[in-house]
Amino acid sequence: MQAMIRPSQLLHPPRTPAAIRDAATVLLLRDSPEGLQVLMTRRSDHASFAPGAYVFPGGGIDALDAQSHAVAARRPTQSDLHLTQAIAAIRESFEELGILLARHADGRMADDQDIARLSRHAPFAAQCAAQGLTLAADTVYVLAHWTGARELSKRFAVPFLVARMPEGQTPVADEQEQFEPVWVSPQQALERHAAGQFFMIFPTIRTLERLARFANADAVLAAVAHEQPLWVSCPRGGLLAGKEVHYMEDEHPFGELALVCPNGEALHPLDWQSASPVPLLRNVQRLTAPNPGFMTGPGTNSYLVGEPSTGYIAIDPGPADHEHLDKLWRAAGGDIRAIVCTHSHPDHSPGAAPLQALCTQAGRATPPILGLPSAPTARAASAFSPDEVLQHGQRLTLTGQSPAGEVHHTLQVVHTPGHAANHLCFLLEEDGLLFSGDHILNGSTTVIDPPDGNMADYLDSLDRLDALCGQYEVDFILPAHGYVLHSARAAIAQLKAHRLAREAKVLAAMQALPEGTVQDWAAHAYADVPPRLWPVAQRSLLAHVERIQSMEPGND
Repeated sequence: MQAMIRPSQLLHPPRTPAAIRDAATVLLLRDSPEGLQVLMTRRSDHASFAPGAYVFPGGGIDALDAQSHAVAARRPTQSDLHLTQAIAAIRESFEELGILLARHADGRMADDQDIARLSRHAPFAAQCAAQGLTLAADTVYVLAHWTGARELSKRFAVPFLVARMPEGQTPVADEQEQFEPVWVSPQQALERHAAGQFFMIFPTIRTLERLARFANADAVLAAVAHEQPLWVSCPRGGLLAGKEVHYMEDEHPFGELALVCPNGEALHPLDWQSASPVPLLRNVQRLTAPNPGFMTGPGTNSYLVGEPSTGYIAIDPGPADHEHLDKLWRAAGGDIRAIVCTHSHPDHSPGAAPLQALCTQAGRATPPILGLPSAPTARAASAFSPDEVLQHGQRLTLTGQSPAGEVHHTLQVVHTPGHAANHLCFLLEEDGLLFSGDHILNGSTTVIDPPDGNMADYLDSLDRLDALCGQYEVDFILPAHGYVLHSARAAIAQLKAHRLAREAKVLAAMQALPEGTVQDWAAHAYADVPPRLWPVAQRSLLAHVERIQSMEPGND
C-alpha cells in the first residue's frame, strides 16, 4: 500500500526510475572437503554493469528462452516463469563458462564431449535439441529475487537461482564477458572482499552472507524446494560515515531511506548524532537527544512537525538537557505552538517544562504542554502533569500559507496504553505518518513493566493502530528510538506475532515449572535472549503472566 505523503513535503520529489530488464543468474554449488562452495567469475573490466566484479554466471532473458520449454525438463510445481528463468540461466552458464546442465534421453548428464559439439555463439536450445539433449531445468531452483536499486541508470530484475554443479565438467570462461572462474566458499569470498581482493556488488555480498549459513548443497536445495524465493529485495542506499552503504527491506535503516529518498538516491546520512536536526520531510525534523544507552538505543527522538508559515509542534522533548532543548527551539525558529509528550517516562517528558520556559523567555506565546497525566501506577520518576489533557481522537492543527495556498498539518491523538497507562501516539493525517513513541520501536521490542504497563492493553493498542494505519494508508512509523520503519501494517503484524510467540514460551515455561520463580521462567522463555537482558525481560514476562492468568477460566 502506498504512503499518502504530499509531494510538496518530500525533500526529493519523485521521478520515474529506469526501466527494468529481466535477467537470471545461477549459483552453481558443490560440496568440498572445505564445505559448501559456489562458482564465481570475474566480469570484464569494460562491462557496462558492475565492471570487474566477481559474480555468478548469468545475463539477460531473451525471447528464445521463453520459447524453449519443449526442450527442457520441469518439475510439476515449476511455473512457466520459473522455467523460462531456469532456461536462461542454463544458457548463460554455457555461453559464459562452458557449463551444460542437460541430460541425454537415458538420463546421463552431458559431458565434455557433448559440450565440445556445441557453439557458444549459435542458438542454444536448438543445438541441444539437435544433439538429443534435454535441458535440466528441473534441477534449477529459485533462491532469491533481486531488483536493481532505484537510482541506477541500468536496472535488472534478477532471480538468483541455485543448482548442483554437474560432475565431470570444468568451467572455462569465454574471456570476453567473464574471466577467472573460481570455486570459493561463501565465507572465503566475503573475507577476500573485505580485504579488498575480491570486488563484489551488494546483492552478491548479501546472497553469500545468507548462503554461508548452509552446511552443504543438499541443505540449500532443501530450503528452496517449496518454489518460493527465500527473500525478495530492491535495496536502498544511504550514507554512513560519509560512505555509501546499502540495506535490504528487513534492515533497520531501510524505512528511513524509503521515506527521505523515495527515488533511491544515496543522499541521506544515517549516522546517529545530536548536534543538529535531521530533516525527514519538509514538515518533519528529528533531533535525537544525547542520551544513548541500553534502554534508549541511540537516544530519544524529538520531532518537530510544521514549517515556518505554520509554526511547529514538538513531540517528545526528551530529558531536561539544556543544549538539546536549545537546538530543538532553534530548529523551530523559536515558533513552537505546542509541546506534546507521548508518555511520562523520564527520557520523554522532563524536557517539556524547560522547553516551554525557553519559548516564554524569548517573548513568544507560551506553548501549552499536552498529553495525559501519569497514572497512579506510574513510578515516581515518571510523574507528569500536562497543562492540557488530550482526548483520544482529538486533533491538533497547524495552519499557514504557502505559495500554493493554505496548508494544514493535523495530528490526531491516539490513546495507546500498554507500555505506559498514559501512552499516546500521533497520526499526521495529511501525510499518513504515525509517531509511535515507545509503543513501536525499530530494532527492539518495548518493555511492558507492570503495573503501569499492561500486556493486554498493549496488544489491543496494536490492533487500534493497525486499523488506523489501514484507514489512512499509513506506510511509515516514526518511533521515539531508532530509524523510521516502513510497511507499517506489516511491522505491526510482525510485532504482535512476536509478542504472542513469546507469550506461548512463557506459558510453556509456567507449565513446565509450575513451582518456578520469575527468574526460572525467564531462563526458559527467553533462552534465545542473552542472559544479561533477562532482568529487563522479567518485567515483560510478568506482563505476559498477568495476561495469561486473566484469560484463565473464572478470571473474567
